[in-house]
Amino acid sequence: MKLTHQIKYIFLACIFPIFSIAQDYFYKDKQPFNSEIPSPESFLGYSIGEQHTRHDQIVAYFIKLAEISDKASITIYGKTHENRKLVMLTVSSTQNINNLSSLKEQHLTFTDPNKTATNYDEIPVFVQLGYNVHGNEPSSAEAAMLTAYTLIASTSEEVTQYIENAIVFIDPTINPDGRDRHTQWANQFKGSPLVSDNYDAEHNEMWPRGRTNHYWFDLNRDWLLGINPESKGKLKWYHEWYPNVVTDFHEMGTNSTYFFEPMKPIGSQDPIMPKENYKDLNNLFAPYFSSALDNIGSFYFTKEAFDGTYPGYGSSYPDLQGGLALLFEQASSRGHLQDTDYGTISFPFTIRNQYISSIATIKAAVENRVVLRKYQQDFFKSAVNTTLKKGVNAYEFGDLYDQNRNKAFIDKLLLHKIKVYKNGKRFVVPVKQPQQRMVQTIFETYTKYRDSVFYDASAWSLANFYNMKYKVVPATNLNEQISTTDDLVSFEKTEKSNYAYILDWDDYNAPAALYHMQSQGLKVAAAFKPFSSMTSVGEKNFNYGSILIPVSKQEKTSDEVYAIIKETQNKFNVPVYATNSGFSTNGIDLGSRNFQKLDTPKAVLLVGDGVSSYEAGEVWHLLDTRVHMPITKLQINDFDRLPLEKYTTMVMVSGGYKQLDSLRQKKIKNWVEQGNTLVTISRASKWAIDKKIVKENLTKKPKDTTKNKKVKRLPYVDAGENIGRERLGGAIFEVDLDITHPLGFGYRNRSLPVYKNNEVFVVPSENPYATVAKYTNNAHIDGYISIDNYENYLKPSASLIVSKLGGGRVILFADNPNFRGSWYGTNRLFLNALFLGNHINVPKVEK
Repeated sequence: MKLTHQIKYIFLACIFPIFSIAQDYFYKDKQPFNSEIPSPESFLGYSIGEQHTRHDQIVAYFIKLAEISDKASITIYGKTHENRKLVMLTVSSTQNINNLSSLKEQHLTFTDPNKTATNYDEIPVFVQLGYNVHGNEPSSAEAAMLTAYTLIASTSEEVTQYIENAIVFIDPTINPDGRDRHTQWANQFKGSPLVSDNYDAEHNEMWPRGRTNHYWFDLNRDWLLGINPESKGKLKWYHEWYPNVVTDFHEMGTNSTYFFEPMKPIGSQDPIMPKENYKDLNNLFAPYFSSALDNIGSFYFTKEAFDGTYPGYGSSYPDLQGGLALLFEQASSRGHLQDTDYGTISFPFTIRNQYISSIATIKAAVENRVVLRKYQQDFFKSAVNTTLKKGVNAYEFGDLYDQNRNKAFIDKLLLHKIKVYKNGKRFVVPVKQPQQRMVQTIFETYTKYRDSVFYDASAWSLANFYNMKYKVVPATNLNEQISTTDDLVSFEKTEKSNYAYILDWDDYNAPAALYHMQSQGLKVAAAFKPFSSMTSVGEKNFNYGSILIPVSKQEKTSDEVYAIIKETQNKFNVPVYATNSGFSTNGIDLGSRNFQKLDTPKAVLLVGDGVSSYEAGEVWHLLDTRVHMPITKLQINDFDRLPLEKYTTMVMVSGGYKQLDSLRQKKIKNWVEQGNTLVTISRASKWAIDKKIVKENLTKKPKDTTKNKKVKRLPYVDAGENIGRERLGGAIFEVDLDITHPLGFGYRNRSLPVYKNNEVFVVPSENPYATVAKYTNNAHIDGYISIDNYENYLKPSASLIVSKLGGGRVILFADNPNFRGSWYGTNRLFLNALFLGNHINVPKVEK
């Protein structure tokens, strides 16, 4: 027993100094601390920065803090795709926590344009600290634990003042799925002693890496789009609290230093964001960050990088909600210790900078809370008192043929607290409302920009994402306000038929309904010409692609068929009609050869090194979450093991595909020639052309025949800007779509917005029937594109073509129809490729 006690004493003597040193490194100046509150080190059993902390450990620590301290409470605001908890720790003084409901009510008064409050200095400022939106940028989540501990445990006069005058909401891990993917990687490859060599496995994650969430989405682009549960939960929380300040902590290249705002000047010529935000408030906070970092000897930069033009970042969305959003970027150790041009950078060092900036943010917010509250109040009042552009009072929209796409669009508007009204079969959004700037964001388009180099997309008009045609109308036609879309989609329940059922292919949910019926064993056929038929609800006109379910052709009884039809309609809320006759009142009859039987698609998606995880994730997400259709994700290194004959369709997204040598290319080509379908997206289409999988061409700029052309000298310092000007970061263009082509089935209008964020320009096919979508002469809708790219490359090009290859075909998308899970308007093109692709037979034309 005595020996055991002696060993225990030696162990504790070794461990506690380590904890003490680690703690002093981060927050020595915040002492003394309440000994009853466990530090992160004592709770976890290791020093912060010694290893990467799993998300569940962070959550457990926050739960413990909320349990033992009356200065904190914890809320679960959602769950990730992988069922990890999304938590928010609220920290303030005991009195503020006890009176939080009352303080919240008073705080929200400043967001109500119909109310006027003047007690700017009497209510604590609301600060939301957001960390780790990119999973493999881990330092900030560790700093979140240090910040929470400091605010709760420190009894210093400085920290006491902060929690008396601020309500601090700490979101430690915005992207838990990605964080844990990276945490596992970094910890499993951690060496002892630490290995700082940049080439060590610890510093080089394997595909798809930890930046993204479960479906490989970049959640820092999802605030506006609101596609993923992480973002939906955060947006719901956000619009409940409207914090005055929001932080967005990131990491960047290992050889960088540290960045805080102000950013580079905003790219838009006429920004929606008030200039008081990006000029006055940013400059007000910057001295706090520089002073804090100067005190610990950290180097940093401002103004020359990043931009807040796109409103979907964590560092820009709050700027359109009356708050101040702040971006921080820390040079990453990408592990525990890594070499840089100036020596090594350690994980604890990166954590300390993020922690110091967190505390500096709270200090700046507390000392400028009057300015922040007055700004928030003016922001929302100006939204309803602003002078509108001439004649732009409201926007009317609504697709008469696609109720589920209407619903999806309105769901997005409601997610952002935009007021929507029903006007007959259409809908109206008035411009003058508290969310006026979000209305502008979603409907307005732009052609002029102050800057031509964007950090990300330059176009984000969501109405175009959804292919939602709209027009400007007077705001007087406001009837019933829509508060929920639960009952927005309404179809008559299908009656039983012993003859046939018809599914309307125009509806966004039709592909999901089709796959469900196929998976239940029903035989179906698609109409390759339109027709009119008498149904249980009267005469009905059916568009190209309408799905026929003949009862007598099934291997099931009519009752079993009807049960599946009812289940399908209830699950997907789609228009399905019963008919008792094959004779059509107009167009083809139900026994026509223009109805073609559809086999259940069996698709494979190539993933892995060299493949765009973003685009691959978009395909996976679409099929998983909306179509409920499985797709095989094949690691490209396993390609040789793949029995291609099992599959009807292969999808290739942007990538280099260096692993696919000439023999493997021939294997793909032979498989297509046997009657199958290869679908290529964006840079994969360029790959298919370059590797001569198809006999198509990329658009080339006309040759300049000017003799003795002189090269104009330009300043060296401008090279980056000039070259970047030719990059197409993301813009929206109009195409003319052949709606009689199987890929165009389900569309009623030939004009279709598409999203382009690449320099893949494809020459229209020499076959007059094979160019499905071509950019129009006046194609530009929204976003930046250089004159050279627009005139010489885009306008002469095709957006979508089908290239015949033996008995099969290659469907080449020059653009991305599934961009960020948000392009409801062009998803149908891709889904048609999966469900109808094997029925596309490009007619042979003699030259």
